[in-house]
Amino acid sequence: MSYADINDVQTTGASQKTARQDKLDVSGVNASHTMAETDSGRMKKYKTKISSVGKKYEIDPALIAAIISRESRAGNVLKDGWGDNGNAWGLMQVDVNPRGGGHTARGEWDSEEHLSQATEILVDFIGGIAAYNTGDGRVSSEDVDVRTTGGDYSNDVVARAQWYKSNFSFE
Repeated sequence: MSYADINDVQTTGASQKTARQDKLDVSGVNASHTMAETDSGRMKKYKTKISSVGKKYEIDPALIAAIISRESRAGNVLKDGWGDNGNAWGLMQVDVNPRGGGHTARGEWDSEEHLSQATEILVDFIGGIAAYNTGDGRVSSEDVDVRTTGGDYSNDVVARAQWYKSNFSFE
Protein backbone atom coordinates (compact mmCIF):
# COMPACT_ATOMS: atom_id res chain seq x y z
CA MET A 1 0.00 0.00 0.00
CA SER A 2 1.21 3.50 -0.66
CA TYR A 3 -0.33 6.81 0.21
CA ALA A 4 -0.82 10.07 -1.70
CA ASP A 5 2.02 12.48 -2.35
CA ILE A 6 2.13 14.88 0.60
CA ASN A 7 2.76 17.76 -1.80
CA ASP A 8 -0.68 17.24 -3.32
CA VAL A 9 -2.45 17.88 0.00
CA GLN A 10 -3.96 21.34 0.45
CA THR A 11 -3.15 22.83 3.86
CA THR A 12 -3.59 26.05 5.78
CA GLY A 13 -0.51 25.39 7.96
CA ALA A 14 0.02 26.52 11.55
CA SER A 15 -2.43 28.64 13.48
CA GLN A 16 -1.35 31.89 15.11
CA LYS A 17 -1.40 30.07 18.47
CA THR A 18 1.08 27.47 17.23
CA ALA A 19 3.25 30.06 15.45
CA ARG A 20 3.46 32.16 18.63
CA GLN A 21 5.27 29.29 20.35
CA ASP A 22 8.23 30.27 18.18
CA LYS A 23 7.49 33.98 18.50
CA LEU A 24 6.63 34.13 14.80
CA ASP A 25 4.74 37.10 13.39
CA VAL A 26 3.30 34.96 10.58
CA SER A 27 0.98 31.98 10.64
CA GLY A 28 -0.05 29.46 8.00
CA VAL A 29 2.22 27.49 5.72
CA ASN A 30 5.11 29.98 6.11
CA ALA A 31 5.07 29.49 9.89
CA SER A 32 5.00 25.69 9.53
CA HIS A 33 7.92 25.81 7.09
CA THR A 34 9.89 28.08 9.42
CA MET A 35 9.35 25.72 12.38
CA ALA A 36 10.32 22.68 10.28
CA GLU A 37 13.48 24.46 9.18
CA THR A 38 14.26 25.39 12.81
CA ASP A 39 14.09 21.70 13.75
CA SER A 40 16.01 20.43 10.71
CA GLY A 41 19.44 20.56 12.38
CA ARG A 42 18.28 18.32 15.22
CA MET A 43 16.33 16.13 12.77
CA LYS A 44 19.50 15.18 10.86
CA LYS A 45 20.58 12.70 13.53
CA TYR A 46 17.32 10.74 13.10
CA LYS A 47 17.30 10.72 9.30
CA THR A 48 18.46 7.12 8.85
CA LYS A 49 15.93 5.79 11.37
CA ILE A 50 13.12 7.86 9.88
CA SER A 51 13.97 6.60 6.38
CA SER A 52 14.08 2.99 7.55
CA VAL A 53 10.70 3.21 9.31
CA GLY A 54 9.17 5.05 6.36
CA LYS A 55 10.23 2.26 4.01
CA LYS A 56 9.03 -0.45 6.40
CA TYR A 57 5.52 1.03 6.70
CA GLU A 58 5.39 2.64 3.23
CA ILE A 59 4.91 6.07 4.80
CA ASP A 60 6.64 9.15 3.42
CA PRO A 61 9.56 9.83 5.78
CA ALA A 62 8.73 13.55 5.46
CA LEU A 63 5.44 12.89 7.28
CA ILE A 64 7.23 11.08 10.10
CA ALA A 65 9.72 13.96 10.36
CA ALA A 66 6.87 16.47 10.40
CA ILE A 67 5.17 14.69 13.30
CA ILE A 68 8.51 14.58 15.16
CA SER A 69 8.89 18.32 14.52
CA ARG A 70 5.39 19.12 15.74
CA GLU A 71 5.33 16.72 18.70
CA SER A 72 8.79 17.11 20.23
CA ARG A 73 10.63 19.69 18.13
CA ALA A 74 13.01 16.86 17.16
CA GLY A 75 13.50 15.97 20.83
CA ASN A 76 14.24 19.51 21.94
CA VAL A 77 11.29 19.81 24.36
CA LEU A 78 11.61 16.37 25.96
CA LYS A 79 12.92 15.60 29.42
CA ASP A 80 14.53 12.16 29.47
CA GLY A 81 12.33 11.23 26.50
CA TRP A 82 9.08 12.36 28.14
CA GLY A 83 6.77 15.19 27.18
CA ASP A 84 3.20 16.35 27.75
CA ASN A 85 3.68 16.37 31.55
CA GLY A 86 4.84 12.73 31.55
CA ASN A 87 1.89 11.51 29.48
CA ALA A 88 3.73 10.97 26.19
CA TRP A 89 6.92 9.14 25.23
CA GLY A 90 9.56 9.69 22.60
CA LEU A 91 10.18 11.77 19.53
CA MET A 92 6.68 11.15 18.18
CA GLN A 93 5.04 11.43 21.63
CA VAL A 94 3.19 8.14 22.00
CA ASP A 95 0.34 8.69 24.48
CA VAL A 96 0.87 6.40 27.51
CA ASN A 97 -1.81 7.95 29.71
CA PRO A 98 -4.45 5.29 30.52
CA ARG A 99 -7.16 7.93 30.02
CA GLY A 100 -5.65 8.83 26.64
CA GLY A 101 -4.04 6.40 24.20
CA GLY A 102 -2.99 4.01 26.94
CA HIS A 103 -0.05 2.69 24.92
CA THR A 104 3.00 1.09 26.50
CA ALA A 105 6.23 2.89 25.58
CA ARG A 106 8.43 0.74 23.34
CA GLY A 107 12.14 1.22 22.89
CA GLU A 108 14.31 4.18 23.77
CA TRP A 109 12.74 7.59 23.21
CA ASP A 110 14.77 8.18 20.03
CA SER A 111 14.99 4.59 18.77
CA GLU A 112 13.78 3.00 15.57
CA GLU A 113 11.57 0.78 17.75
CA HIS A 114 9.80 3.87 19.13
CA LEU A 115 9.43 5.35 15.65
CA SER A 116 7.98 2.04 14.45
CA GLN A 117 5.44 1.96 17.28
CA ALA A 118 4.33 5.53 16.62
CA THR A 119 4.15 4.91 12.86
CA GLU A 120 2.02 1.81 13.48
CA ILE A 121 -0.38 4.05 15.44
CA LEU A 122 -0.35 6.55 12.57
CA VAL A 123 -1.08 3.80 10.02
CA ASP A 124 -4.05 2.70 12.14
CA PHE A 125 -5.34 6.28 11.88
CA ILE A 126 -4.24 6.91 8.28
CA GLY A 127 -6.61 9.23 6.54
CA GLY A 128 -6.76 11.16 9.75
CA ILE A 129 -3.54 12.83 10.83
CA ALA A 130 -5.76 14.73 13.27
CA ALA A 131 -6.73 11.41 14.89
CA TYR A 132 -3.05 10.76 15.66
CA ASN A 133 -3.18 13.83 17.91
CA THR A 134 -6.69 13.82 19.32
CA GLY A 135 -7.59 10.12 19.26
CA ASP A 136 -9.78 7.81 17.26
CA GLY A 137 -13.41 8.84 17.05
CA ARG A 138 -12.77 12.46 18.02
CA VAL A 139 -12.29 13.89 14.54
CA SER A 140 -15.12 16.01 13.18
CA SER A 141 -15.93 15.73 9.49
CA GLU A 142 -16.71 19.47 9.30
CA ASP A 143 -13.33 20.61 10.68
CA VAL A 144 -10.83 17.81 11.28
CA ASP A 145 -8.64 20.05 13.45
CA VAL A 146 -11.35 21.48 15.71
CA ARG A 147 -10.37 19.20 18.65
CA THR A 148 -6.63 19.01 17.95
CA THR A 149 -3.88 20.79 19.86
CA GLY A 150 -3.82 24.38 18.66
CA GLY A 151 -6.80 23.70 16.40
CA ASP A 152 -4.37 23.14 13.52
CA TYR A 153 -2.54 19.84 14.07
CA SER A 154 -3.11 18.11 10.72
CA ASN A 155 -2.74 21.30 8.68
CA ASP A 156 0.52 22.19 10.42
CA VAL A 157 1.90 18.64 10.15
CA VAL A 158 1.10 18.50 6.42
CA ALA A 159 2.79 21.86 5.81
CA ARG A 160 5.87 20.76 7.77
CA ALA A 161 5.93 17.47 5.83
CA GLN A 162 5.85 19.42 2.58
CA TRP A 163 8.88 21.42 3.76
CA TYR A 164 10.79 18.24 4.71
CA LYS A 165 9.83 16.62 1.40
CA SER A 166 11.26 19.59 -0.54
CA ASN A 167 14.26 20.45 1.63
CA PHE A 168 15.39 17.35 3.51
CA SER A 169 16.61 14.40 1.44
CA PHE A 170 15.56 11.01 2.79
CA GLU A 171 17.12 7.89 1.31
